[in-house]
Amino acid sequence: MQSAICCPKRPARRLSGRIRRISGAALVTLSGLVLAAPAVSEDSTTPSAAEIDWRPRSELPGEVRDRLPVFCDGGYLPSGTESVGSAFTGPGADAGEPLEASGLSARYEIDRELYLQGDVRIRQGAFEVTGSEARYDQQAGSVSVSGPLVSRGNGFLLTGESADYSLESGRFDINTATFLLHGPEMRGSAGNLSRISENQVQIRDGLLTTCGPRQNDWAIVASDIKLDRAEGFGTARHVRLEVLDVPVFYWPWASFPIDDRRKTGFLYPQFGSSSAGSGAFLAVPYYLNLAPHYDATLTPQYIHGRGLFNEAEGRYLSRFGESVLQVGYINKDSDFRDENPGESGERWALDASTRARFGQGWTGYGDYSVVSDNDYLSDLNRTLEINQATHLRRRGGVRYRSANQYFETYLNDYQTISEFIADEDKPYAQLPEVLYGGTAEAGWLEAGLESQYTWFYRDNDNLTGLDRANGQRFRAVPELAVPLRSLWGFSRPSVSVDYTRYELEDYSLGDGSFDRTVPVAEWDNGLYFDRRSELFGLPYNQSLEPRLYYAWADADADQNDIPDFDTSIKSFRFDQLFEPDRFSGGDRVGDTNQLTVALTSRFNDLVTGAERARVSIGQVQYFQDREVTLFGAGGSTRSRSPLAGELVLSPLDTLEIRSAGLWDPDTGETEEGRSQLTFHSEDYRYLASLGHTYSKDELEQSDIAAVVPVSDRVSLIGRWVYDSDLDRTVGSLAGLEYNNCCWSVQVVHQNYLTDDQQLDTRLLFQIQLKGLGGSGGASARISEAIYGFDERERRRFGTP
Repeated sequence: MQSAICCPKRPARRLSGRIRRISGAALVTLSGLVLAAPAVSEDSTTPSAAEIDWRPRSELPGEVRDRLPVFCDGGYLPSGTESVGSAFTGPGADAGEPLEASGLSARYEIDRELYLQGDVRIRQGAFEVTGSEARYDQQAGSVSVSGPLVSRGNGFLLTGESADYSLESGRFDINTATFLLHGPEMRGSAGNLSRISENQVQIRDGLLTTCGPRQNDWAIVASDIKLDRAEGFGTARHVRLEVLDVPVFYWPWASFPIDDRRKTGFLYPQFGSSSAGSGAFLAVPYYLNLAPHYDATLTPQYIHGRGLFNEAEGRYLSRFGESVLQVGYINKDSDFRDENPGESGERWALDASTRARFGQGWTGYGDYSVVSDNDYLSDLNRTLEINQATHLRRRGGVRYRSANQYFETYLNDYQTISEFIADEDKPYAQLPEVLYGGTAEAGWLEAGLESQYTWFYRDNDNLTGLDRANGQRFRAVPELAVPLRSLWGFSRPSVSVDYTRYELEDYSLGDGSFDRTVPVAEWDNGLYFDRRSELFGLPYNQSLEPRLYYAWADADADQNDIPDFDTSIKSFRFDQLFEPDRFSGGDRVGDTNQLTVALTSRFNDLVTGAERARVSIGQVQYFQDREVTLFGAGGSTRSRSPLAGELVLSPLDTLEIRSAGLWDPDTGETEEGRSQLTFHSEDYRYLASLGHTYSKDELEQSDIAAVVPVSDRVSLIGRWVYDSDLDRTVGSLAGLEYNNCCWSVQVVHQNYLTDDQQLDTRLLFQIQLKGLGGSGGASARISEAIYGFDERERRRFGTP
């Protein structure tokens, strides 16, 4: 296709001798070719692309500086127009546009060559490049530019020594190039950079890093890099990771995404070490982009002392929802065979989950976890989303919910992975469990129903007595209530019947078919009093909320001939003051005749709406003894409960103090208590928490945790948990974190108490290279131990 800047059919005129020099501020137009010569010259010395747009912190605008982390010395700020293109932004698409060229002086040979010198600017459509000299060969349709040259685009800056540009094809070749991507703040250099077509770029002898100018703390170096904007990925050959200009890792070939689209290829390698049974390891994940709606990640890894271990994760997205499957496998675990003579060393794990939305209020879910042995999670697990626990759940079902009713049915089972749990204490499977509940209003009357059907099963062949029983349980609680609500208070009297039916197998106390009926009456009442005032010049609203709650339940005192399928005694807390039953589950229904008196006061900031303080206190008065027990536990003859209280103070958005406890006025002793202070600075650089947990004759522990910066780049991390009853440390964490604007490292030493009451030790670390991710897993462990650390990580790496 003929370019718009090709030779004109009829030149306007010929200059004398065919060659003429133009200088000063002259402007000449020749057949769509515009020549402009600015009168002011610029310095010919051009720094790298990163140095051009880099600004020290003190020179950045206030809004940019406020967003910059404190450990960054500066940032990038585009210094030129962002409306034009660059070598990456499509000159080929503008080949039909006229070429505009300017310089301090020009020499033009009609129909053959144009030579520009001094502050040269070449522009065609969205493409623009500046340099010191340029030659335009009109017959060949090419432009040669001598540097130092600069090409700026939207979010991109490019510099070099010399370049060749084809007006016909849009190909752009630049030598000794440097470039800067503003979005990811990634800079680099290349011996030669070629924009082959509108969407393809080739880089030879390239370097890539997110560190600031002249700060090569780390860099990715490759002999050949190809970027394909149409496909959204790049490839590189002979890739190496350099730290302080020293090679530390090598890939013969790599493929990587350059936008949000997914691409099959190797991910950043992971490496690390732990003294808790895992040893040093090296993992090389490989991502498979199989289809738009499903993909997979394979992670082969070598663990010192164990051998080759493989993990795989597959994800599937349908119109209903997402499913994830994760597996881990090792054929011959050397350490495991040494610790367990006679074992083959073959170990594996599987974790599957699915979530679905069917519409019209219907949803589905499924979770299934299984491991080959009890020690798999502590020895091998790295990516499976299974937390260290005593039981692994397998559960799947469907659920329906509307404004006034709900329905759910599911299957539920467990794998017990702790050797310290006796067979009679292992949980029952529900095969299945069906729940239904709903409410309906008829004028001032409200009717409700909660119901449950469950088939309980457990392998009880080696057990005796009630522990051996399996069977079915049906429970229904119909209720009639009169809800009265107003701005100044509420009242809700209600009556209900708690009915339970059993059909049991292997029941040792007679016929396995029996039922239980318990009438229940409740009356809940509350008032609201408000007043407005000011404190330290700030308006606030104080509420006073007295509450009376009465409950009566006439349950048979002897229910210990019923097996314990899923029942436990609820922990007595402030919220328990307003519940009629002290048992959770369905195998016990407590008897009671009680009145609760409680008072809550709140202080709300009228400017922000935040609740700055809440104080609650209450007590239960019992009018009869509680005789129903769970095999001896749960009954009582005392006439009143301990005082239950809660205190929540939030004087600042960054500070919260919580305290809850039980105090017995008869003995003057505290029965239970939990207090915690949590603080974080607005940017989450400072974190602190103080806690104390107490349970009379059972437990008393104190813990302190903090993340404290000692400089803009170095922070100390620590937590200590001390048990007063055992007179020993039961957990500790101490570490160091270093951050700068292109990488960070966390090193943490952790002690933790195992099931056999031994204090094990592990060393954790995590390295993060900005823009590439990282290795190790210290952050996850620290987040479990220190309140607010996960939010700190999110802000530090800019994740949503």
